[in-house]
Amino acid sequence: MMRCEEMSREIRDKYIMPGDHAGSSYFSAISELVRLRDTDPDNRAFYQNEIDAVYSLVKDEILTSQARPISPVKFGTSGWRGVIGKDLTVESVSQVTQAIVDMYKDLDNDSALGSSLGVRSYKEARERGCVLGYDNRFGGEIFAQAVAEVLTAHGFRVHFAGESTTGVLSAAVMELDAAFSCNLTPSHNPLEYGGLKFNAADAGPAASEVTRSIQERAQKIIEGDLPVKKGADSSLLSSVNALDAWKNLVRKNKAIHHIDYDAVIEEFGRRDDVVVAVDCVHGASRIHIKDLLGDASTGRLITIRGEDDPTFGGVAPEPSSKNMVLVNEALRARKERLRLGVIIDPDADRIRFTDSQVEIEMNQFGALAYHYLHEVEGIKGLVAKTVATSNFANAIAAQLGEEVFEPKVGFKEFKPVIDRAVVCFEESDGITIKGHTPEKDAYIGLILALAMTLHLNQNLGQYLAEVQDKFGHFYAARDAVPVSQQGEELSTTLKALSRYTPGTGLKIGADGKVISQLINIDGYKMVFEDGSWLLIRPSGTEPKVRFYVEARTEEGKKDLFDTARGLLREIDLI
Repeated sequence: MMRCEEMSREIRDKYIMPGDHAGSSYFSAISELVRLRDTDPDNRAFYQNEIDAVYSLVKDEILTSQARPISPVKFGTSGWRGVIGKDLTVESVSQVTQAIVDMYKDLDNDSALGSSLGVRSYKEARERGCVLGYDNRFGGEIFAQAVAEVLTAHGFRVHFAGESTTGVLSAAVMELDAAFSCNLTPSHNPLEYGGLKFNAADAGPAASEVTRSIQERAQKIIEGDLPVKKGADSSLLSSVNALDAWKNLVRKNKAIHHIDYDAVIEEFGRRDDVVVAVDCVHGASRIHIKDLLGDASTGRLITIRGEDDPTFGGVAPEPSSKNMVLVNEALRARKERLRLGVIIDPDADRIRFTDSQVEIEMNQFGALAYHYLHEVEGIKGLVAKTVATSNFANAIAAQLGEEVFEPKVGFKEFKPVIDRAVVCFEESDGITIKGHTPEKDAYIGLILALAMTLHLNQNLGQYLAEVQDKFGHFYAARDAVPVSQQGEELSTTLKALSRYTPGTGLKIGADGKVISQLINIDGYKMVFEDGSWLLIRPSGTEPKVRFYVEARTEEGKKDLFDTARGLLREIDLI
């Protein structure tokens, strides 16, 4: 124990300056203590107490800091994200909420944003109100209370869902006809991050012009130290069960998407040849899974990492092959013939699948879901996937005689076809379907995967092999490299890649390939004559360039990555 105390003291001395929040790096200390906690089981309780003590300092910083965020407020493809206590405090979250209020208030003078927001006036926005929730991040409830105080002080109704997930909050917006939702979450970011997702009245990720308006107003409030009106009005605050709203929405739209939620759950509970394993990675889905899947008393529903832990057990809380290990181990220990395993991120807007033998990432599952709904359930129509997503779905759609909608990265980009696309999905593990919310939702992916497994009476890996044999094999991957530029400067430098036009040859591995198509809606996607491709695009938030590639063989991915890096060397980025 003495050695533990010494190590803890060394960590505190290294990262914590007593009485100085700004000079302290609390999450660096927490991360080191988590590593010690999880590698020294005999002293786990000691290290957990130390972690809790540091979190108490974070809590004080959240509540008392008046410092400006260390990074400017910026809404990316899915909300505002920043470091808890340094960027997100009660003060800064209140200021961003005031910016949201001011945006609605200005509708009475300038209705330009009205169509994007889905409301016509400030009065209407206040009456319809906000669906409010948070994920399992440290401080989430405190931040949600700060949002509620500002909103109710301005006369907005608040439908409070408590700890919840992005997908069910979106469903609650639709079922309650609310004006918008605020979810305190940074999605799959590491443990030190907090965030705020804003969805407008359509319940989908807000349009760029909306998030830009919030962002600009928030910066003016922060930089000018402008007043924020606070003062909770409990008469405007009511509790809502967002999961019930989600179930109601799915049931109501059964005729559109052909998913009979109750029938799927009943069959899962009745059949003894199927097992489901869900890794919640300690996120908000842990509070819903048993209710969502019927709380099967047979033991055929396995929950993994279902305890509340804002440190996520020291892992990156995202769907990944590395994090899928526990799910595969749990399934391989079972005797059931049909096995479905999933891993879900903290706010449950991302999901990845396995049957214990084959991992099915969203590049593949989105295409499978489209094939199943189109061919088995008979729902005709287009498929929507981002430009960085596998062309597996393109191959399926081409043979089925259907259109493909392929926008730039970001789930909000599906808005033009959200009512027409049978499936909308992106390679970063997000999916929704026709008749559901316009927001990516792990739960609809899970229920659809379970319906597919039960209806087809086979594991997803078997179904994938059948569809691949018919439509082709596609091997997608992604990577990123740090560069010295970002923002407009990086985008300008990357324009040098525009010289690679259709008909241009490139050396890829030992062979040459000819570009058959160049897509430049989001970076530069070079599609080659054999159907393989590479995409080079700038990160929207970091000094990084992201690579997405797809080969026609497993071995071909490395050659495409090497070519992408070579192109960056040509333009002096690496």
